[in-house]
Amino acid sequence: MKVAQIFIASDHAGFDAKEFVKSYLSNFEFDVVDLGAYSKDVSVDYPDFADKMAENIDNDFKFGILICGTGIGISIAANRHPHIRCALCHDATTAKLAREHNDANVLCFGGRIVGTSIIQDMIKVFFATEFAGGRHEKRVYKLGSCKC
Repeated sequence: MKVAQIFIASDHAGFDAKEFVKSYLSNFEFDVVDLGAYSKDVSVDYPDFADKMAENIDNDFKFGILICGTGIGISIAANRHPHIRCALCHDATTAKLAREHNDANVLCFGGRIVGTSIIQDMIKVFFATEFAGGRHEKRVYKLGSCKC
């Protein structure tokens, strides 16, 4: 899969996991852009970081990683943007299927929910998996045109 940039953002609850992800991604050839939060000591609002992510993902070669305490709130906020397909994942299988079946462009997880080895596995498979297309294309198209 061709990836031009990976944007990463979290709230204060996901800060430690975000820093781990940045360190892990430095082992690869990705251009990683940190959109905040920049401290775990200041309480911030996760919708603000989902919005920042959506503002930066403007083509098919830009992807994101969003992290909050559970991953639930920030994924809900991100999916309010019609061009974002944010997948809340808990393991490598959900990360793989998010890309393969749903053409997810944002990987999301809870920093208080998953450990570092699972995070590594999810990132590896998410960025190595292509969208399968076929029967899934029509479904993904409907996501972008949904009048939710």
